[in-house]
Amino acid sequence: MAEAPILLEIDDLAEGYRAEIPAELAGQRLDQALAQCFPEFSRARLQRWVRDGQVQVDGVVADKPRFAVAEGQVLTLQAETEVEVGWQAQDLPLDVVYADASILVINKPAGIVVHPAAGNQDGTLVNALLHYDPSLAEVPRAGIVHRLDKDTSGLLVVARTLQAQASLVRQLQARTVFREYVALVQGVLVAGGSVDAPLGRHPVDRKRMAVVGNGREAITHYRVNTRYRAHTLIDVKLETGRTHQIRVHMAHVGNPLVGDPVYGGRARLPKQATPELVAALQGFRRQALHARRLELEHPESGEWLGWEVPIPADFLDLLTLLEADIEAHR
Repeated sequence: MAEAPILLEIDDLAEGYRAEIPAELAGQRLDQALAQCFPEFSRARLQRWVRDGQVQVDGVVADKPRFAVAEGQVLTLQAETEVEVGWQAQDLPLDVVYADASILVINKPAGIVVHPAAGNQDGTLVNALLHYDPSLAEVPRAGIVHRLDKDTSGLLVVARTLQAQASLVRQLQARTVFREYVALVQGVLVAGGSVDAPLGRHPVDRKRMAVVGNGREAITHYRVNTRYRAHTLIDVKLETGRTHQIRVHMAHVGNPLVGDPVYGGRARLPKQATPELVAALQGFRRQALHARRLELEHPESGEWLGWEVPIPADFLDLLTLLEADIEAHR
């Protein structure tokens, strides 16, 4: 049986429409590699963009679909304004924190996929956005310029125009967008710190990310917010925006996120914890990660804007039980 194609994830807004060719795609035709790297666009559209000179390989226009790509080359896609075909508008709940003619700021709940893809063609944030604003169909990726994992909650900015999208891309490339997360990790941290460890695809399990020597630069800063008896609530600031970055980095230093089904491992329980707390920790089936604060320069006015949203109820309920556990064992 043929191996399923690897669907590459584009790293956050800073990567915009760029992807680096991994070893498993080396030697493939340019149009085939583009289809793997940008699965949200049809192959016919990608081939047309190649012929129209809207695709670059390592900064050089590549206008022949049969061109063979090599490992490490960077594909850049300069998408033109066209209506996305195949993504359907759906009347789904959408928590709009801020809206104007240029941007939307959304508070995404846990459990919602951002982009339609194989296995998730509907019920995604994009489907909801297209219902809220049908004109987003004319913006590449329906205005999505950075992503949150399905089970991560919190703030996400959406561009409503090509000009806004270009501005936001530049800001993240320059690392001037401020993004702060709150996470509950296993173990009691003595102090905050930074993790500077390159990330790439896991060498065996290609659906996972891992710290690898030849990976892409990834830097995470964290500080202690609250210590519990066997866990720590931390505030996290991203310097880069790699796929699963916080989850992989905290697992790498021995403090994986509570509830993380991929990188978390077995739940650590405080000694003599109540049955209620044990059940809550073992039953928390998503990573305890929330994008709490977002700050950026408005694409049109240049004004510096910021938004903050509270921790969602399921996460907050778990913290309340951990606080009670501390009080019970003073």
